[in-house]
Amino acid sequence: MIAERLASRVTALEAARVPFVQATVVRAGRPASVRAGATALVLGDGTIEGFVGGHCAEPSVRIHGLRALETGEALLLRIEPGDGESAAADGAVTVHNPCISGGALEIFLEPHVPAPRVHVIGDSPIALALGELGAALGYDVVGSDDERELTHDDAAVIVASHGRGEEAALSAALDAGVPYVALVASRRRGEAVLADLAVSDDDRARVHTPAGLDIGARTPHEIALSILAELVATRRPQTAPEPELADHGGHHCHD
Repeated sequence: MIAERLASRVTALEAARVPFVQATVVRAGRPASVRAGATALVLGDGTIEGFVGGHCAEPSVRIHGLRALETGEALLLRIEPGDGESAAADGAVTVHNPCISGGALEIFLEPHVPAPRVHVIGDSPIALALGELGAALGYDVVGSDDERELTHDDAAVIVASHGRGEEAALSAALDAGVPYVALVASRRRGEAVLADLAVSDDDRARVHTPAGLDIGARTPHEIALSILAELVATRRPQTAPEPELADHGGHHCHD
């Protein structure tokens, strides 16, 4: 079980939205200096807090902990005496360390990466629907009463306040470098709001309005679905098809 001190540290890191890897010893062969159940945290700068083996084990825990943090996938790390390294297979990797004095270790590396945060400004039916559907999709949805500052690490700012505080919210999101900024409004009203923003033309062009993909949405939940679909498409752009395949893709004519 994770020690009380580290448990408090985990709570603090999660509250601060700091990614980390929890390393837990699941098997320790004698005469290893650590026992099964020992836990440590690997931070993004390579710092290790806690103990899952001495200086012989730490370099491997650090390297593969950072890899797990980068991929977001858990990993079972086996550290055995000897030389060389085996390729990763089935979520496990074996490294050989001549420094290990016979006590092989198995350490489970579990990345903890904060959910993408989405700020929804407003309390309209569409804003409420965004909160419901966004949470179901795994986003950390925060409302307009949340006082946390915007950062470029936030996934999105969606303004659905029906005219209240729109310019200030959009300007703050653009200034912070939030990658997806959207305004729920008709095309005509959206253009009017953008025209009043004291931002550059490049920043003005970054605002998605009307917000969402055109799927014929009508109800608040349908509109929220279209907006979240656009957010997903923006975060994970699709690879363009090869030219010879594009000619057979069944394009629609817009003449």
